[in-house]
Amino acid sequence: GPTRKMPLTASAMDFFQLFVPDNVLKNMVVQTNMYAKKYQERFGSDDAWIDVTLTEMKAFLGYMISTSIHHCESVLSIWSSGFYSNKSIALIMTQSRFEKILKYFHVVAFRSSQTTHSLYKIQPFLDSLQNGFDSAFRPSQAQVLHEPLIDEDPVFIATCTERELRKRKKRKFSLWVRQCSSTGFICQIYVHLKEGSGADGLDALKNKPQLHSMVAKSLCQNASGKNYIIFTGPSITSLNLFEEFEKQEIYCCGLLSTRKSDCTGLPPSMLNNSETPQSRGQYRIRMKGNMSLICWYNKGHFRFLTNAYSPVQQGVIIKRKSGEIPCPLAVEAFAAHLSYICKYDDKYSKYFISHKPNKTWQQVFWFAISIAINNAYILYKMSEAYHVTRYSRAQFGERLVKELLGLEDTSPSH
Repeated sequence: GPTRKMPLTASAMDFFQLFVPDNVLKNMVVQTNMYAKKYQERFGSDDAWIDVTLTEMKAFLGYMISTSIHHCESVLSIWSSGFYSNKSIALIMTQSRFEKILKYFHVVAFRSSQTTHSLYKIQPFLDSLQNGFDSAFRPSQAQVLHEPLIDEDPVFIATCTERELRKRKKRKFSLWVRQCSSTGFICQIYVHLKEGSGADGLDALKNKPQLHSMVAKSLCQNASGKNYIIFTGPSITSLNLFEEFEKQEIYCCGLLSTRKSDCTGLPPSMLNNSETPQSRGQYRIRMKGNMSLICWYNKGHFRFLTNAYSPVQQGVIIKRKSGEIPCPLAVEAFAAHLSYICKYDDKYSKYFISHKPNKTWQQVFWFAISIAINNAYILYKMSEAYHVTRYSRAQFGERLVKELLGLEDTSPSH
């Protein structure tokens, strides 16, 4: 849960600023003004530009965040006369001023001589965000490694042309998270870039288990010695990775797939489906030290690799139609934690910022801001402020937008 107690009067802005404080926003102001100055020195002066202020930067973020609530195709729809127009917030800043800030907006204006990382334009921001996540929340023992749903808005998918869809699907990065499965709080973010068509590109990431193993190690680098139980999907699960994690006192439970997983070191007899017909709930077990390989049957063979649960402990899967199906405890635990993450995705993934810029660093930035807001809402729900005024996720987002735009007092109304 949260590591600090927030006051009863804490606003949406207070929770958001646990992760994106004023000093981070002031740095964006400085970097944006620096970039604008350098840009104009190179390409000619822009008479319409004046340096952005902290108040304007907050309003700029507020406009962007508003697209996560109303899912307009373009943030510029706010100033239009169409369905997604919003006159109540459009008066705070003119459209031309917003477009100027959008043109010059930067988190890091210039590459330093020592920087080789492709995400140098937002790496300091991601590091600051990570520090905020670490200091504001203490996760539960059970956590999940996965890719959150960051797909396009379903309304847009249904209405756009095939050419637009092809153009929009060219995302040049993959976003992975380590997530507390009890609350949904995202503890750590890892961004893997497609840098050319080399061995470390995104295509390779989809096909090579060793690259998924690299992602898992990066996400768990701060988890050693804390007795966490990490749940993983088929692309990450492997015997070598789990044995390496066990040495760091990180315990694992993962679903195996003979097609997607790295099955090196596992007995072939457990990877082949038995020819004799089996009844639902039957399972076979092979062990090596603390590691158990479980092959469980339920309308198909499901294989699990774990060192976190004893294979002899019994659990049960409850199905609406077929009732209770017996299974090892590891299978029950895996199903429970993965279903919680599915609920999180259903509830929160629709609140990702709709603005889709062309530059990769900007796409990553807005996804990271969206995750920070979702985390802020989770902390709000666990605080005493939630018992004073119970906001839904959409209402929380609307409050945050209004507070960023300076439209209302930051203390909640009773």
